[in-house]
Amino acid sequence: MVQTGSTGGRLAGKSAVVTGAARGIGRATAELFAAEGARLVVTDVEAAALESLRARLVAAGAEVRAVVGDVSDPGDARRMVAEAVTGYGRIDVLVANAGILPLQNVLEATPEDWDRVMAVDGRGMFLTCKYAIEHMAPAGGGSIVCLSSISGLAGQSGQAAYGPAKFVASGLTMHLAVEWAARGIRVNAVAPGTIRTDRVRRLADEPGGPEYLDAIVLRHPIGRLGEPEEVARAILFLASDEASFVTGVVLPVDGGYMAQ
Repeated sequence: MVQTGSTGGRLAGKSAVVTGAARGIGRATAELFAAEGARLVVTDVEAAALESLRARLVAAGAEVRAVVGDVSDPGDARRMVAEAVTGYGRIDVLVANAGILPLQNVLEATPEDWDRVMAVDGRGMFLTCKYAIEHMAPAGGGSIVCLSSISGLAGQSGQAAYGPAKFVASGLTMHLAVEWAARGIRVNAVAPGTIRTDRVRRLADEPGGPEYLDAIVLRHPIGRLGEPEEVARAILFLASDEASFVTGVVLPVDGGYMAQ
């Protein structure tokens, strides 16, 4: 149960935008941010699931606005940030989470598949960061957390489009961190291992999915897949003032996967 409405919390009074908030890591992050006192703008392309989240958080006492839109569209991405600035007077935190995860090798992926993944996972992250920084810089700073992946730190099979898009996320994080540190803007990323999101749960019903899941669990030394809430806690730390001297970091949240 999400408990909100407290005047305390690590994000008390801060204005935060979470993209891709309807499901998975984005949803878990929005719920945790609300519990920690943030004033939220949640965004997604899935209108019904997004409204369900917004209504649930509002009923629990949170300040939440919802924007249905596609982060790869400049107008939509700008509108997501503008909703926070208009509604709350500023944007303090951006969680650039929206993304898609096709599992395809290079022979299976089409040029259209490549373009779509790069549009959402790459271009969408660039756009939301860009428009957030436009407001954060003159306001004196802010915190951005991008969603990379272990696939954005090392190669994996079956991710010929998704993996390179997550290398974009890791690279964008480091470049923006250096570019904007002097203006008080911290930019970090989390790099989750395999997390039990809705997408991963569906693999159990797809051809080859159970075998893939069994194999990927064995690659995580901790012996299991991660939960969205575990990634959300890492995002909360990086977004909060507790990480005031942390920028340019791509933090694995991966059960030891990258330590091998």
